[in-house]
Amino acid sequence: MPERILLVDDEPSLLEAYERLLHKEFQISSTLTPELALTKIKNEDPFAVVISDMHMPEMNGIQMLVKVKAISPSTTRILLTGNTDIHVATQAVNEGNIFRFLSKPCDKETLIKTLHAGVAQHRLLKAEKELLEATLQGSIRVLAEVLSVVDPASFGCAMRVHRYVEYITSKLAMEDSWQLEIAAMMSQLGCVTLDFETIEAVHAGKEILPEQQARYDLHPAVASDLMAKIPRMEPVAWMIAHQNDFTPPVMEERFGSELADRIQVGAKILGAALTFDGCMQRGVSKGEAVKKVRSRYPELDPKISHYLTEVDADEFMIARTCSVEDLAPGMILRQEVRTNAGMLMVSKGQEVTLQLILKLKDVFEKGDVVGGILVALPKSLQLNVERPTAK
Repeated sequence: MPERILLVDDEPSLLEAYERLLHKEFQISSTLTPELALTKIKNEDPFAVVISDMHMPEMNGIQMLVKVKAISPSTTRILLTGNTDIHVATQAVNEGNIFRFLSKPCDKETLIKTLHAGVAQHRLLKAEKELLEATLQGSIRVLAEVLSVVDPASFGCAMRVHRYVEYITSKLAMEDSWQLEIAAMMSQLGCVTLDFETIEAVHAGKEILPEQQARYDLHPAVASDLMAKIPRMEPVAWMIAHQNDFTPPVMEERFGSELADRIQVGAKILGAALTFDGCMQRGVSKGEAVKKVRSRYPELDPKISHYLTEVDADEFMIARTCSVEDLAPGMILRQEVRTNAGMLMVSKGQEVTLQLILKLKDVFEKGDVVGGILVALPKSLQLNVERPTAK
């Protein structure tokens, strides 16, 4: 099926002419007002291209295409106008990130050629988004699993913080949330350069020597340098580097104002999640943890600190001790798992995954760890536990 094209113009006769001209090559939809166009974009399947007239009542074409970008970033935006003023063209490109600027009247060949280029651009952006959000995230998860073997305490912290961040981004419907989620997963990567005693003491909330603290304070910069070597990971690297900054510096010249705002908010959310998790691991009440977060990040939306308290609050209701054979993905560990020699294998609060189950089965079978494991069950697993088995 051909990609969908949305035409927006307040002149019905022009829309009818465009539809007759283009319907054989594209799947055409049209509206007479920007408001109706934005509603269609929000409520229907994605459009590959939106082509809009410049001069319309209540909202001009540039203003509408700016909103289109916010709603559907991969949709290609084209402006069609009879005004050839260079100022209008510059404004269209700078404010709306317009793909093409066409002057009216536009001949059939130019219009069709431009729409085909717009469709190709949409496919490119869509493929790039899928690569970044799916393939790259999968690779990052592999890197995280490596961290789990090298540094279980830091990995456990990263996974807990990732769970907080993932919940917050879903509640806020954040654009490009994958960047912040990857930043959370990799936030502790720099800890691989630290000695085991320092990491254990930090995550246990114990005091450490000044020289140990100085080395620990460098771990965000180490992780940031590693992530910056991966293409398209610069925003992620910046959030990781500034995870402990209460007021991250302005960097509009580096990323542009819109992306800079999202990255700065992301760094603060990451810092808030780390602050909250640190309080939780030290046994501080949720109320006191929220006060700590709000005192450190007073400009952050109060809803965010409230969302932190909701993670694991209602979803995980039943705690039980089970054997390693009874572990299932989605459970949350309510205790550390250590070997008989005292070596940390898994941190408290870590979510159970298939990889973790295999790791624990191996050490239990070798006799390095004995006894049951205290876990919390999500509601979906509670149903399976409580359902009687057939006889």
